[in-house]
Amino acid sequence: MPWLAVNVEIDAALAEPLGDALLEEGAQSVAIDRPDTPRPTVSALLALQVDVAAMLARAARQCDLPEVPAFAVAQIEDQDWVRRTQAQFSPVSIGRRLWIGASWHPAPPARLVVRLDPGLAFGTGSHPTTRLVLRFLESGLRAGESVLDYGCGSGILAIAAAKLGAAPVDATDVDPQAIATAKENAAANGVEVRTMLPEALPAGSYDVVVSNILAQPLIVLAPLLAARARRAGRIALAGVLESQAGEVAEAYGPWFDMKKITEAEEGWALVSGVRR
Repeated sequence: MPWLAVNVEIDAALAEPLGDALLEEGAQSVAIDRPDTPRPTVSALLALQVDVAAMLARAARQCDLPEVPAFAVAQIEDQDWVRRTQAQFSPVSIGRRLWIGASWHPAPPARLVVRLDPGLAFGTGSHPTTRLVLRFLESGLRAGESVLDYGCGSGILAIAAAKLGAAPVDATDVDPQAIATAKENAAANGVEVRTMLPEALPAGSYDVVVSNILAQPLIVLAPLLAARARRAGRIALAGVLESQAGEVAEAYGPWFDMKKITEAEEGWALVSGVRR
């Protein structure tokens, strides 16, 4: 069965929000090509009968874009899309212990393996913000520590934490599709991750809180996330440009001893701190 492949070149900060919006509008699958560049390409697979311009207009409104971005459309066959999607996702090694790859990638020996295929929620380890948090977890997480992944997307951070020995691990997202995807991915990886909408989170605090979303939502969420970190607990925040790191760190300053930039990659920063 043929499909429509739509390609949109857009600023890096808008790539994932646009992809999310396209999925909400009914795209069958979304991939981000060249995610580490200033203007990656968002590629979406649509049914043949879809009005592409109308769908993009609705997605653009969700992302507060002033106009519909330029796009290209091509008709492709099923197998062409599979090969194209697989080619865009390369496995990622994180530190000395973690390896992230899709089901078609051969896994290396002596690594904790997290398998995630491109799907209906973002998070495959291909974006610098995801890698920053994965490195934070790989280098500092201790077995038996409790972890909250707030804004879990595909569940990659929660799954990696569980693979590294964390327990319990909770993952939450405002998007029910992300919750469903994270639950499926955790089961496929053989780890226990409790997935739920934010309002269903159980009472209590965690040793480690991670959140990889965007700077402004992180600033708004500061009191909520601070309440979820226990005394001497750690927080790691990503989805933050280096130019935004100071503002994010300042928002969490009333509760945490913050590092403005713990680590940076390709213009993105990891902001972390310890709960007082």
